[in-house]
Amino acid sequence: MKLERGCVQVYTGNCKGKTTAALGLAFRAVGRGLKVVMIQFMKGGGPYGEHLAAARLAPDLTIIPTGREGWVNKDNPAQEDITLAQNALSIAREKLLSGEYDLVILDEINGAIGFGLIPVQEVLELIALRPLTVELVLTGRNADPGIIEAADLVTEMVEIKHYFKAGVPARIGIEK
Repeated sequence: MKLERGCVQVYTGNCKGKTTAALGLAFRAVGRGLKVVMIQFMKGGGPYGEHLAAARLAPDLTIIPTGREGWVNKDNPAQEDITLAQNALSIAREKLLSGEYDLVILDEINGAIGFGLIPVQEVLELIALRPLTVELVLTGRNADPGIIEAADLVTEMVEIKHYFKAGVPARIGIEK
């Protein structure tokens, strides 16, 4: 099955759930016979639970984590972080244009833009290159206004209450 029409979706906001929403869409797409690839920006140091699940759903769901373990310094990113994000963008371009995937998810790409790892203009050019039958999802906090304008759908996750503030750490199977 192929999509008749793909759209561009953005999941942004300051709360938990952006990657989870994208993975839910991936799960639904795989269930309907679509092929999915997720390229994760700034997410080294796994494996995370989604990597283990994707291995069970391969080859219909592929997740490609990129980045190094630990946090990127937003105010002064290391050259290694910039290089890894630019390499991830090249992978994203190749997968988007390959004709192999119906759904392409660029996880945390908005963060990579916001941290200055990749220029927003290059991501906008990638969006413009999207084949019309491919669904493209971009996740991450602080989506650039240009990305929001280019999207067909934008969902903002808004924090009302978060258990991290009560001292609950990231849990395996829930956040990892």
